Amino acid sequence: MLNVLLDVVTTTLASAINLEDFRHCFLWALIVGICLAFLLGFGMGANDVANAFGTSVGSKALTLFQAYCLATIFETLGAVLVGYNVIDTMRRGVVDVAVYNNSAGDFMVGQVAVLGGTATWLLIATCLQLPVSTTHAVVGATLGFSIACKGFQGIQWMKVVNIVASWFISPIFAGTVSLILYLFVDHVILRTSNPVANGLMWLPIFYFACLTFNMFMISYQGSKVLHLSNVPLWAAIVVSLGAGIIAAAVCYFLVNPRIRKYIAKGKEARESPTSSVVISVTGDPELDKVAIRSESTTTNASNSCDSLQTPSPSEPQGKIRKFFKWLFPDKSRVESEDTLRMFTSVQVLTACFAGFAHGANDVCNAIAPLVALIAVYRDFDVYQKKETPITVLLYGVFAICVGLWCLGHKVIRTVGTNMSEVNPASGFCIEFGAAVTALLASKMGLPISTTHCLVGAVVAVGSVKGGKETDWSLFRNVAFSWVVTLPVAGLFAALYMWLLHFTIPARYA
Repeated sequence: MLNVLLDVVTTTLASAINLEDFRHCFLWALIVGICLAFLLGFGMGANDVANAFGTSVGSKALTLFQAYCLATIFETLGAVLVGYNVIDTMRRGVVDVAVYNNSAGDFMVGQVAVLGGTATWLLIATCLQLPVSTTHAVVGATLGFSIACKGFQGIQWMKVVNIVASWFISPIFAGTVSLILYLFVDHVILRTSNPVANGLMWLPIFYFACLTFNMFMISYQGSKVLHLSNVPLWAAIVVSLGAGIIAAAVCYFLVNPRIRKYIAKGKEARESPTSSVVISVTGDPELDKVAIRSESTTTNASNSCDSLQTPSPSEPQGKIRKFFKWLFPDKSRVESEDTLRMFTSVQVLTACFAGFAHGANDVCNAIAPLVALIAVYRDFDVYQKKETPITVLLYGVFAICVGLWCLGHKVIRTVGTNMSEVNPASGFCIEFGAAVTALLASKMGLPISTTHCLVGAVVAVGSVKGGKETDWSLFRNVAFSWVVTLPVAGLFAALYMWLLHFTIPARYA
């Protein structure tokens, strides 16, 4: 019995000595990793976060300063409240960490290489004003370091295939959701004779949908740190519906009256007796006194509705053509300023929604290598069984926000103004579709690219709406940057891994 106790004590002391020795040997990796994680977050804020608010800035619903402030708030909330599932996938799902069970030093050096490779490519892409995917870059860098260190051993190819498949599915799904929503908005609001009145009627419903969906994503199987992971389904539904009802009430009683005054001021500023006529558009006495509507816009909308509602008998091909002509919006129609002003409010809401979704998914991708690095340094355990420290999550958000404030304007122009013309009505649909896709993926622990979601939504809506046509040459360049992101980040990480492995001897490698 005494011998057994002595063996246990000896083993424990040896483990403690080895752990202290290991920490001393790889303290440099922890310090360098923390610095590189800040650089990675900076590059991600300059590149990826800009996508979430690019369409709002492009449609002039938000100024750059307002977009930066809202992004800072909602990126943080998304990362803290929803993002834990994605961290687990990124730090343990791509490569089987068991192959590093006896070489924790190699694993730590590898995380430094991942951070360096991802940061390098993000900064290069930002300088080229290309909206690339941090998710792509982190997965590629993880594969690159592991192949350089262990060959193809331990790579979980099915997990990689699922992630790669999501990169193609996510823009298609986000584009489909955004397109369906835009067609719905076009039919019930934009092409009607009184778009402002109909829009004000639908705004509370849009607020209800956004807040209910968002709250459900937070409350059901939410953050373990905030003890939301065990909330029952019925409680999550009740809380979500309650939040949605409150949001709809706030919109109806507080937001709508402000929008009416906002529209009235705009009408007063551009009132011209020679080019406009007075009609009632909202039923609000205060607004009706100054309600001005462009004759040409009203005539175009009325003619469009009349012609589409009275189809004449024809051949099957003619009927199909008429159906699609009825289904899709009239590209020659120009939305009135009053209608676009009305949608500014709801687009600000969906911009925050998109920022929250981005924080839930991509912020966690960026800090996953740092979380793994700290876990191995702290516990000498490559399996990383403990939860992600909240301080590490906030550190990543801080770095991302610094990058956004410093260089975010570069990529915002690419997504928000250069690729396709975005107005508040289409911007609302684009951001809603992208945010829904990103949040659903986050709840499933699937690290998709919010960049792909937003660009897919911009292209889908931009291809059917009027105004500036989609810049397909720019889209081609963006798509090419998506393709090269994974291998280029992987090559950078493999290069850094090779240099670190051969220039810095690792006793525990």
